[in-house]
Amino acid sequence: MHQQLPFILALIAAIILIEMLASKMRVAYPVLLVVAGLLISFIPGLPAVKVDPNMIFFIFLPPLLFDSSWNISFKEMKKWWRIIGSFAFLVVLFSAFAVAVITNYFIPGFTLVFGFLLGGIVSPPDAVSTGAIKKFVKMPKQTLAVLEGESLLNDASSLIIFKFALIAVGTGHFVFHEAFMSFSWMIIGGIGIGLLFGWLFLQAHKRLPTDASSDIVLTLIEPYFLYWIAEKTHSSGVLAVVTGGLFLSTRRLLFLNSASRIKGYSVWESFIFVLNGIVFMIIGLELPEIIAGLRTDGIALQTAIMYGALVTAILIVARTLSSYVALLATFIFRPGVLPHRGDRRRMFRIPLLLGWTGMRGVVSLAAALAIPITLHGEPFPHRSLILFITFVVILLTLLVQGLTLPYIIKRFDLAGSANGMSEDEAKIEVRNKLVIETVRLLKELHKKGLCTDLHLEYMIEQWERKLHEPERQRLSEESKRNYIELLTRQRFFLEELNKNPELDEDVVRLQIYQIDLEEERIKLF
Repeated sequence: MHQQLPFILALIAAIILIEMLASKMRVAYPVLLVVAGLLISFIPGLPAVKVDPNMIFFIFLPPLLFDSSWNISFKEMKKWWRIIGSFAFLVVLFSAFAVAVITNYFIPGFTLVFGFLLGGIVSPPDAVSTGAIKKFVKMPKQTLAVLEGESLLNDASSLIIFKFALIAVGTGHFVFHEAFMSFSWMIIGGIGIGLLFGWLFLQAHKRLPTDASSDIVLTLIEPYFLYWIAEKTHSSGVLAVVTGGLFLSTRRLLFLNSASRIKGYSVWESFIFVLNGIVFMIIGLELPEIIAGLRTDGIALQTAIMYGALVTAILIVARTLSSYVALLATFIFRPGVLPHRGDRRRMFRIPLLLGWTGMRGVVSLAAALAIPITLHGEPFPHRSLILFITFVVILLTLLVQGLTLPYIIKRFDLAGSANGMSEDEAKIEVRNKLVIETVRLLKELHKKGLCTDLHLEYMIEQWERKLHEPERQRLSEESKRNYIELLTRQRFFLEELNKNPELDEDVVRLQIYQIDLEEERIKLF
């Protein structure tokens, strides 16, 4: 391990530099990381990268899903639950079926079972890719809600398809009622375990004398524990993590104080960034070993690339068709929730956008690598080809869809909000309502006999001024720059003040931390 440590550290350093470059280019960093991993893999003398699929499933997947479920809007998930459910289960099944039928026809020796095995691997869009790309691409709110919601749930449905296809390959037969019972338990058991242990973790946070550090450590072990318990009971670890994450995220104000939330956000942001970077870099680094397997099987590289492009096209077409079917069903049964009802042209372009946003990533890679090397003592049929096709699908969806998505949104004018309210307008509305409620609460306290509290009277005056003179409270860009410059100079002054050996450094650091919070608050306006 210590021999590979320099390579791992260099890899993390490269991830940081690539993320900086991606931010400068305004490109989602998974795109550049996959390409960088691909280029690095051809450098001679580097150690071969061999990935244990269990490592990806257990080390990477739980925290990535937990973070996505923690940050998603549960309100939006409930609003669009029908289409999210259909995309997470029905569309995944339809995509896997389409891949199975067409690959069975075009790829020599590929039976329907192997087609379903491949379909289960490549059918789910990736939550990690979606989360990374949304930072650089302004998508319609309802489209983003559907993408985030389905990407949390479709991993479970695709892995179930993969599992049963793998069993069918190994045994040579498929028992429907056994598969149905197992499928039902995976879903019910995964959701039940997520809710039960999510509640237990919530009680632990509330009842134990935790501080910010212990709260953060608990949140770090929670996804691993949820996943491990669910997998031990043969239910869905993915659903357990997602359900537990959603349960806890909607109750975060009940068991996490402000210090835990502020510090936890920073810890999780850095942790997830490193995990994301390593996973997407691994996707590129794995290519040489996959190509070597193709050569062993006697499959021409050009032929394998053609198969990969074919499967990618199938997935995009299947997803786009499903999007239009979902729009048609909504138009017939629930026309009141249709986005952009007043603009038919724009409304019918939304499914095209939804069909173009199915980037693949970590789950597809882990599932493909989980295919056993041997079957009954013989090499597993088509393993290298399935691995290569999966790699091509991940690469093409990240590069082609990820890079062209901003152009499509701009070209078809799809960035606006469905309810006609811009993000800035929504911020102003929420802020005004908060000010009104704050003034009401302060006056209520004032009437309870706190008239002698001069600070309370001052607070009422300040908040009423925000209500009646909002333009004076709003900072211009120049004012922001000047204020941030003032805060910067305050920090430098405190650093100089800290040179006094008689002054407690913790006091100075606390003051600097408060200044940091103030700067972050100003940047949000």
